[in-house]
Amino acid sequence: MLITPPLPLLKRVPPGAWIALVWCASTLFTLLTRVRLPGELEPEVWPAVQLYRWDGLTFAVLSTVLALYGSRLLVRRPLRALVLLILASVVETTNLAEGGIPMAQYLAAMLALYFIAATRPRRTAAVALVMALGTLVVYEAMRLLCGWEVSTSAELAVALVTAIAWLLGNTAHEAREHAERLSAQAAAQAVTTERLRIAREMHDTVAHSIGIIALQAGAAARVASTQPEAAREAMRAVEMTGRETLAGLRRMLVALRAADAGHGDGTAAQAQPAGLDDVDRLAAATTAAGVRVEVRRLGEPRQLPPDIDLSAFRIIQESVTNVVRHSGTHACRVTVDYGEEKLALEVTDDGRGHGTSTDTGFGLAGMRERVALLHGEFSAAPRPEGGFRVAARLPVPVAVR
Repeated sequence: MLITPPLPLLKRVPPGAWIALVWCASTLFTLLTRVRLPGELEPEVWPAVQLYRWDGLTFAVLSTVLALYGSRLLVRRPLRALVLLILASVVETTNLAEGGIPMAQYLAAMLALYFIAATRPRRTAAVALVMALGTLVVYEAMRLLCGWEVSTSAELAVALVTAIAWLLGNTAHEAREHAERLSAQAAAQAVTTERLRIAREMHDTVAHSIGIIALQAGAAARVASTQPEAAREAMRAVEMTGRETLAGLRRMLVALRAADAGHGDGTAAQAQPAGLDDVDRLAAATTAAGVRVEVRRLGEPRQLPPDIDLSAFRIIQESVTNVVRHSGTHACRVTVDYGEEKLALEVTDDGRGHGTSTDTGFGLAGMRERVALLHGEFSAAPRPEGGFRVAARLPVPVAVR
């Protein structure tokens, strides 16, 4: 089973926590601008009369409660959370006696708008944008109707930053959707390519088995009258080969869907070693290339069906190739355990424990596909002590046991 690496520390913080932190920081900033800081002759902004009275403190507490509660609802009820954050901004602004909603008081709503645009459907994001911009317009209009002073220029700046926040979120949303489409397309192409390659290899296996059956049957027909015992041996060989071939077909061909030959690249099927007997040759070639491969066999080696033998070798071959390309180590260990009911394979190394930035993961997808077609078990994950481990367990047919 794959082990998902933990997220970076900053990404573990939920969006609501970031918004609550922004609200607290912006409120603190507003209060600091209304006191004389060291080096200043006077505060940058004079506080409103009610700011330090009981009614001003009540408004400050009420706006903070609204903002914190809206932060909690952001993931589950994004539009309701945005309404609460906008309302908190309006209440806080009323307490400051400003001509418009200041940028600091609207930062939390802008961040919530970015989150909604980045993670929610387009319709929800559009409604959120109308709510955020519409509030600014209504607030200024209400002040004008009441004959109060307004800050049109400052409010236009707030509206511009709000629109930019929405555009950034929408861009992030589109980028994520595009990446998901590319990933799904690449995964589907990898599965199709691997299944086509397995189908070609299975064709070679079946053709080889049918050739043996034809030769044995011909030999049995020629000596049936003169050497009955030899004829019976040949027919027993035909029976065993036929059973193995049919078992392999049942395990693999049912899972292989028809695919257009034009989807392949025409170069995947190359003449390569096709069994566990070639593991030593693979290890020698890899060792000569600079990565030492230690091969250990457990249990009693025996003849396996061609499809299992071939898939086991391919899994080891791909795992060793990944060690050479991605692990950054100079040695790995291959273990082949001939169990009574299952063939267990394991390839471990002491490298980095993960792929490089250019690793597409198609090798692991191909190995997992092979094991699934044989109704086996597959796992590939970093080891707790360091390095990487690939393990597969392939069931052995009863006839072979």
